[in-house]
Amino acid sequence: HPLVSEPPVLKPCDWYQVGQLYTVAEASKNETGGGEGVEVIANEPYDENGEKGQFTHKIYYLQSKVPNYIRKLAPSGSLVLHEKAWNAYPYCRTSESDYIHAALGLTVHGLDEKSWKATEVVNIDIGDNSAIAEKDYKEEYDPTLFKSQKTGRGPLKGDWKKELTNNPSCPHMCAYKLVTVEFKMFGLQTMVENFIQKMERRIFTHFHRQLFCLLDKWIDLSMDDIRNMEDETKNELDKGSVRGPETAMEKASGWTNNWK
Repeated sequence: HPLVSEPPVLKPCDWYQVGQLYTVAEASKNETGGGEGVEVIANEPYDENGEKGQFTHKIYYLQSKVPNYIRKLAPSGSLVLHEKAWNAYPYCRTSESDYIHAALGLTVHGLDEKSWKATEVVNIDIGDNSAIAEKDYKEEYDPTLFKSQKTGRGPLKGDWKKELTNNPSCPHMCAYKLVTVEFKMFGLQTMVENFIQKMERRIFTHFHRQLFCLLDKWIDLSMDDIRNMEDETKNELDKGSVRGPETAMEKASGWTNNWK
């Protein structure tokens, strides 16, 4: 059975779309190098059945991002994920699958009643440092210390969420992330599904802590600025200085990408 969780993330800002896209671009560069990380295949507008938004196709090379026991047991090519996202803000549909047999599927919509009842709700508090492992903690991304010079927001201390809801003059929002994980591989299913859900919570927590603490860098940006930044990020990721001279898949196959 697929493992489902629903972690809501409360954000004290109404410019979430710009902040989200800015932080995604920065995280893509920070997590990429030496043939591992993120490769952007497509980032373009779409208009389908009256729905308009931005379509992205990314490849994640995860060989060095997973525990040793998964690396040893995973079939060749299974640690390369293709992510396709249709972002019609404030709604976003994302599908991800690993290698050719589609043993892994992640969906964020269309749950039936039975699945909803089995869904685990996980509350994520970006101001709760007790949820951060010591090895993951970075002072520059600590919302309990950060205070925006441009907006005066922060730091997030005490019962900051309750204070937000009781203050109509302070804009805030809650981001809901619905994640369904299904890994169809005998002997690995439960272990991998639990690992992915654990990592999703970690990713959501760290990502939104960074998003808030980077507030002064993106608060004045427009969507045009973001699209230009995304193009620049793609170009940087395509260069050896960021992505590495070869992707993980190229290394595994012994093929070198010389056409760029």
